[in-house]
Amino acid sequence: MKNKAFNKEIMAALRKYAAIADEKGRLQNEQLKLAYQYGWFKIFVPEKYNGLELGLPDALLLEEQLAFIDGSLGWTVTLCAGANLFVGYINRKTAAQIFGSQKVCFGGSGAATGKAIVTGDGFMVSGFWKYATGAPHLTHFTANCIIEKDGKPVLKKDNQPLIQSFFFKRNEVNIMEDWNTPGLKATAGHSFSVSHLKLPKERAFMIDAASATHTGPVFQFPFLQFAELTLAVNTLGMTRHFLKEAASVIKKRKQEKKITAKQYDYSDTFITNAGGSIEALREDFYEAVEAAWNELLAKKKIHTKKLHNISKLSARLVKECRAQVAAIYPYCGLSAVNGNTEIARIFRDIFTASQHSLLNYPDV
Repeated sequence: MKNKAFNKEIMAALRKYAAIADEKGRLQNEQLKLAYQYGWFKIFVPEKYNGLELGLPDALLLEEQLAFIDGSLGWTVTLCAGANLFVGYINRKTAAQIFGSQKVCFGGSGAATGKAIVTGDGFMVSGFWKYATGAPHLTHFTANCIIEKDGKPVLKKDNQPLIQSFFFKRNEVNIMEDWNTPGLKATAGHSFSVSHLKLPKERAFMIDAASATHTGPVFQFPFLQFAELTLAVNTLGMTRHFLKEAASVIKKRKQEKKITAKQYDYSDTFITNAGGSIEALREDFYEAVEAAWNELLAKKKIHTKKLHNISKLSARLVKECRAQVAAIYPYCGLSAVNGNTEIARIFRDIFTASQHSLLNYPDV
């Protein structure tokens, strides 16, 4: 696994605008410029489309580091890079036309809250979808729709409604600026809608290995576990940032004589032990990722037990991160609840991210 650490200059440049982005409710142009320059939205896009084409273990390290720098930045890159993964499932000619652009950025919703009526040469799509991360800079919006034909839902072999994914050009959607959350503010996950939008068949796709239009191994990796892993490393990166900032805040409290030497030692030990606990889980997590990825490369598939283990470890890691952050937070004093401080922003980001249901019900 390659080390994808950033140099101090890049980290400083990105962090410089984190508080401003939080206040403005969107990533700043300076942050986006670096994202385009280094290809972060195209982590999984094939090199022939000027993408990074990273393997999943390296991509997760990159996403973790971005989340360590800033939660909104990491979350936005992760979800947009995950949407740009759809390059491997859409029509190859269409993909070549779209993904040659440096600034191409897909994003949208996984909820099937739209309807696509089969027409003679394509679909007529209408729907409303929430939480399109990165809405201000998306070039294309992705959405899931229930397929209908002749006034009835199209059913699969198991008699369940057929759901397909679609992508829309930016000028085809209506954006509602309704993202109003305590944290991850700069992710700008606004809602969007389309109404009676006529689309050709090339705008529809299925996110599964059997429907992949490109041969890269990441397009054969099950999308459920892909999503779990990428969300987990965001909480991990934000938590590592929180622990670092908490240690600094508590040290300052001691220097300002707001806590005694004994109180400092107690809380500092607490933070150290929390970091050790999380690091142990982090190692298990990445070992499981490497094992699954290597099996995919060697055998073109991953054993069910390995996939189940990935799901379990992702949920466990996130749960431990949240528990440790919640336990440490009270030792940081009133500065930790001042909305303008860095530690308050990190805390808000972590517990806004915690509302994503994917890792909250792993065994249900």
